[in-house]
Amino acid sequence: MSSKKRKPIKFEEGSGNIFADLGLEDSGELYTRAQIGIHVFRILRDRKLKQRQIADILDIAQPDVSHLMNGHFSRFTTDKLLDFLRRLDQKVKIEVSRHHKGEPYQLVTFVP
Repeated sequence: MSSKKRKPIKFEEGSGNIFADLGLEDSGELYTRAQIGIHVFRILRDRKLKQRQIADILDIAQPDVSHLMNGHFSRFTTDKLLDFLRRLDQKVKIEVSRHHKGEPYQLVTFVP
């Protein structure tokens, strides 16, 4: 064992939105797309569909399926991702409420 004292590890607590933490423009939109995209991805993964089947269901080209399944959600608009949920027979509910200090402005939640 070394008798040297260990230096404390420096860290910074994240905001909950990695895109904002990285200082990216439109971080709220990017976060929302990522959250919706993850949900679309999970549904497709759980259904064990082949890329050709996904392309047919979502009415997109096969290369776009590849982008979707590889997590490149920023390639799709929020509207397009919401359309994917509709095509996957999912109900989307949008709720508007007053913002409280410390909470994100955009929040995506999923009900199983």
